[in-house]
Amino acid sequence: MNPPMHVAIIMDGNGRWGIKKKNSRKYGHKKGLETVEKIIFAAIEKNIKFLTLFVFSTENWKRPIKEVNYLFKLLNNYIDKEINNLLKKKIKIKVIGNIKPFPKLLKTKIRKVELKSKYNNKIQVNMALNYGSRQEIINSIKTINKRKLIINEKNINKFLYTSSIPDPDILIRTGNTNRISNFLMWQSIYTEIFFIKKMWPDFTKTDFFKILQKFNKINRNFGGLNVRN
Repeated sequence: MNPPMHVAIIMDGNGRWGIKKKNSRKYGHKKGLETVEKIIFAAIEKNIKFLTLFVFSTENWKRPIKEVNYLFKLLNNYIDKEINNLLKKKIKIKVIGNIKPFPKLLKTKIRKVELKSKYNNKIQVNMALNYGSRQEIINSIKTINKRKLIINEKNINKFLYTSSIPDPDILIRTGNTNRISNFLMWQSIYTEIFFIKKMWPDFTKTDFFKILQKFNKINRNFGGLNVRN
């Protein structure tokens, strides 16, 4: 069995964890960011080339404005204080999603990070920001129509946010919720999905490695028979 090239993660449970620990959703989001770093380095250790993290969905705008603003502040502060540590380790950062509605200064910082990390090749971390799979597919089809191309699988793939990224081998969702919540629906038709009871701040490197071990035991047929990697 070949190791996974691409792992995607729905990092669920930050708010609930924060409420349980300190009656603060903000605290949960802050601690969840620490887990992000741990899992990025765990992925590098296992030579995973693409890691996609569901950071902010198109549905997250429905949350209280104070929480949304705090998430923006958290991301803004992380870029200011910590992002260079990732870039020094040759980590490439790519955004998938539509960040046009984001605050202007934050957008500028995100684009600068993408540009600065453009040629890094240790791992590509895809940050799904204001991402929704339905909207992604609709946008792709609109682009195909605008360019007067044939609507087929190849062209839909070409105009997705993930056009240059292989489909995920593994999708992990923490937080004891068993759904994919509008995340990489097109790309995940043959993805191995692991639903984890732990909240994201409690998810560890050991948990991550156990999932990789389980994946390595799976015979992935992709709709055929007796096909082994």
